[in-house]
Amino acid sequence: MRSRPRVQLFLYLVVFSLLLLSSIVHDERAIRTREASTAQPSFPTHFVTETFDDLDWSKACTTVRSYRGKSSPAAERRRQHQSGEEGCDVFSGRWVCDNSSHPLYEEASCPYMSDQLACRKHGRPDEEYQRWRWQPHGCNLNKWNATEMLEKLRGKRMMFVGDSLNRGQWISMVCMVQSAIPDGKKSMTPNAALTIFRAEEYDATIEFYWAPLLVESNSDDPVNHKLNDRIIRPDVLGKHAGQWEKADILVFNSYLWWRGGQKIKLLWKPKPDDGICEEANGLDAMRLAMETWADWVVNHLAQKVFFVTISPTHLWSREWNPGGSEGNCFQETNPINKEGYWGSGTDMDTMQMVASILGRLQTKVVVLNITQLSEYRKDGHPSIYRKFWETHSPQQLANPASYADCIHWCLPGVPDVWNELLFNSL
Repeated sequence: MRSRPRVQLFLYLVVFSLLLLSSIVHDERAIRTREASTAQPSFPTHFVTETFDDLDWSKACTTVRSYRGKSSPAAERRRQHQSGEEGCDVFSGRWVCDNSSHPLYEEASCPYMSDQLACRKHGRPDEEYQRWRWQPHGCNLNKWNATEMLEKLRGKRMMFVGDSLNRGQWISMVCMVQSAIPDGKKSMTPNAALTIFRAEEYDATIEFYWAPLLVESNSDDPVNHKLNDRIIRPDVLGKHAGQWEKADILVFNSYLWWRGGQKIKLLWKPKPDDGICEEANGLDAMRLAMETWADWVVNHLAQKVFFVTISPTHLWSREWNPGGSEGNCFQETNPINKEGYWGSGTDMDTMQMVASILGRLQTKVVVLNITQLSEYRKDGHPSIYRKFWETHSPQQLANPASYADCIHWCLPGVPDVWNELLFNSL
């Protein structure tokens, strides 16, 4: 039998992990404060292009009822498209320690680094997490070249769209290319939900747009989105789509914000003035948002569109170390060696739903399937080695695992590999 202290620690970690997922928005606010045709061939969900900037979200839902689904004969006829692509599967492989080629840049050399991701700056004692290279089975990735990437972007706008994990990938990309641009020829311009990195000599921008739920929601403010209720307009892209249409290359993600455990309110009416909302679980709400997003993609073919799959968490060390002590990613320094490992941080129902929608988009979207390769990297998270904007209690400080960030990723690190895969896909 386990001793009482170990049982108490296990229960404490359970409660903490739930609180961590639901309170992730606190970091978003602090970081942003600091960093400042209707044809629908496959997706009948109609997205509304008008905006609702004057909507008072606090009064949007005066009456709430359970979401019972929306029927669609076309939706019932859909079947997941099975890809028949030939060649090497670059997402199937292993991590190889490579001191000669990785990291691709130095943390301290990137002036655009985020304190949320700068792990060495905030005391991480090891640096091996920076030196792992992804090696696909049966083939090799093209070697990263910052100048070649900038040439691919010449005269173009690349926009990352999503939550803090996608923002981490955007920061990674900026850090990966910025050293190839002379001083005075590069700049960063924060502008509310949109932040723009400019490479002047290439007439190129690498941008991040805050849209954690893809569709319009009461969480769209990049600073003020720590809210008790989460409300989305599942059929409205509005102001978001207006920004996306201006980009040449789009990189989307969405997952974490649907996973807080709370019900999500759905505001359907084109003019939401009756205060009636439905209430759905995260999976159903995400499915509706993804369908609306997919409808937009079908009708806007000029852009090159990528979708980044689920970024896994590592909240329970018992999943990769059965019989070991209860913990999480804190003090983990090596990847998981078991091929095909999956942890509970990746929800399979969500994976299947997203795969079904993306499969039907066929060649319109390139899927960056980073989930499995990232599952192995329990060592890649900031843990306690990042800036926290909240004050920790003496009890937390006495038990560092209790406040370890096992969601985001250190830089240099895992998101750099995501961008190497993006580079190869371009």
